[in-house]
Amino acid sequence: MISKYRTLGIVAILVGASVAAVVAQDALSVASGKHEMLLQATQSWNGKPYTHYPTGQPQLTTIRLTIAPHTALPWHTHPFPNVVYVLSGTLTLHDKASGKTLVVHQGQAVGESVDDVHRGETGDEPTVLLITYAGTPGVPTSIPAKGEKAEY
Repeated sequence: MISKYRTLGIVAILVGASVAAVVAQDALSVASGKHEMLLQATQSWNGKPYTHYPTGQPQLTTIRLTIAPHTALPWHTHPFPNVVYVLSGTLTLHDKASGKTLVVHQGQAVGESVDDVHRGETGDEPTVLLITYAGTPGVPTSIPAKGEKAEY
């Protein structure tokens, strides 16, 4: 008799545990996240198509860059594609060769130019950027134009 009650007790515990697991699983909501496309581009803001990625091991780099009000960054280039997202402030991009400009506001993203000399300029308030580069180890993310200081 004892083994019969022991078996019934074990069965009752297992059934209870299974029911508890099902109830707990039903309490967990499984859903997809909501996304907002910020940028999907095959060319940079100045209209030049992206033609290639660097060869070698990929390295993603993300930096947060804070620029003081009324500041122009030094002229520079990037050797590979990157995306700039404006967290706060305003950034005016200048393409040196063509003279093109683009104003990027808080909450906007832009694909930067590759191998074209350009710079950014801030407005009346500090500008905070989130920049993500698709590069390779050992290659700098920003290269100063001849005679210019580093961008950062």
